[in-house]
Amino acid sequence: MLQVRSVRKVYDDRAVVNDVTFDVQSGEIFALLGPNGAGKTTLIRMITDILRPDAGSVLLDGKPIGAGRGVRIAYLPEERGLYRKVPILDALVYQGELKGMTARDARAQTVALLEEFGLAAWAKKQGSALSKGMQQKVQLCTALIGDPTLLILDEPFSGLDPVNVALLEEVLKRRRAAGTTVLLSTHQMNKVEQQCDRALMINRGHMVLYGTVREIRMMYAENAFVIEGGEVPSGIPGVKSISRVNGATKIQLERSAKSNDVLRALLDHGVDVASFTPVVPPLEDIFVHVVETGAGLDQGKSGPPTVDEMTPVTGGGR
Repeated sequence: MLQVRSVRKVYDDRAVVNDVTFDVQSGEIFALLGPNGAGKTTLIRMITDILRPDAGSVLLDGKPIGAGRGVRIAYLPEERGLYRKVPILDALVYQGELKGMTARDARAQTVALLEEFGLAAWAKKQGSALSKGMQQKVQLCTALIGDPTLLILDEPFSGLDPVNVALLEEVLKRRRAAGTTVLLSTHQMNKVEQQCDRALMINRGHMVLYGTVREIRMMYAENAFVIEGGEVPSGIPGVKSISRVNGATKIQLERSAKSNDVLRALLDHGVDVASFTPVVPPLEDIFVHVVETGAGLDQGKSGPPTVDEMTPVTGGGR
């Protein structure tokens, strides 16, 4: 659905977004990751046609982003605000009309959205009367009204309590099931693991990670496995070390060892293997590692590093 090709944006002789290329498939939840100042907001502003890239292109359904097409995109920025002295029902209807809806349709969808977010009883309250969490939910409604094809959310979980975080997660799942594509920018890596299909991470304007969430985590997997079952004897070919982790057995493989060969050797030695699970670090550990080490920041080439170029994260994987 969304194609970003070699986009570049320069401020004061510094490329804040430098040769970034990626695709967002129709109906997926795609994560845009990176530390503060990495260039995420600038990239989003180019996708939404707020800014024009100095080089490269942004295509929506194969056509350039431009006049008359922005109504298909809804963008909830991290810096938000409501009309403080306007009833939220009226404010949302107004947003719908700005997106080309009739007043009648905008009102009907507003009522449905307020009900979905548990705000129906507050429909006639002014924005200033709402708590921070309620204001956040109203602002999410302003993004959802008009049934956008592409929904871009910047830190949408900020300010929400756990109950409302779960509510938003369910809303996103329903929108995705209905065909909405979601581009999610967040620092909450656990939400990326739970919600997102694929991810792009940028650092200092450069692409440093790109792929499915599982692929990215497996890139940094230790060459180790956790085994539940019988005791693992010493001397198994390909096993470098054996240790105990939370009641299970962790085996560290030799660098050249293949997991299938080690598993076969374990079974041949009579080990009762109930499970054989790779040790994979959480996305948060990978994020910190990439930022701290500058992994993938090769100024001499474009695109993220290959799997062979990745440096595994060790010592905290699970």
